[in-house]
Amino acid sequence: MLLQGIVLGFAIAAPVGPIGLLCIRRTLRYGPLMGFFTGFGAAIADTIYGAIAAFGVSTALTFLRGHETAFQLVGGLFLLVVAIRTFRQQPDAEEREAAAAPDSKSWIGGFMTGLSLTLTNPATIMAFIAIFAGFGLGGTLDRVEASTLVLGVFLGASLWWLTLSMGVAAVRHRISDRGLVMLNHCTGVALAGFGLWALGMAATNIAATAG
Repeated sequence: MLLQGIVLGFAIAAPVGPIGLLCIRRTLRYGPLMGFFTGFGAAIADTIYGAIAAFGVSTALTFLRGHETAFQLVGGLFLLVVAIRTFRQQPDAEEREAAAAPDSKSWIGGFMTGLSLTLTNPATIMAFIAIFAGFGLGGTLDRVEASTLVLGVFLGASLWWLTLSMGVAAVRHRISDRGLVMLNHCTGVALAGFGLWALGMAATNIAATAG
């Protein structure tokens, strides 16, 4: 059960989405610990959603499904704000900002970004529900099995973010400031795409409800 949880946590965290892009960028800019804590916030959110799915908390699942549009709106707007800020950042400006406001590159700041972006992504909980259902897990587990599975999800997701941040840090010396500028632009565009997709889904849901 623990191994199953590790595999599930690793597999759900691994696809490169907005958190993955931020983890890469922050690792390059501030070092592997900052990148890891950004991903670690997402790992905690994955664990929370994994626990909801594993323990079969029907009330929480109903709430999440019933407020999917609100989560998409909040997550989409948050992503757009992060995207604009990321796109406009220059390496020199980032260094001046960090010197003037140390909290801007704090581990807790990275952690909260990863946590909030993942918690406002309803696709995460839906992915857990679908996977658990497909493997016959979820409501059929007793407390010990569910707890073991959730621990595995936490370990697997954390392992992915540690692997990604350390891997990126290993090639940091090969990337110039110009490369960082290009990364900021590409990351900003990609994050904006994710944000617009979330807002589009929310608009579709609102239109369907109104219809």
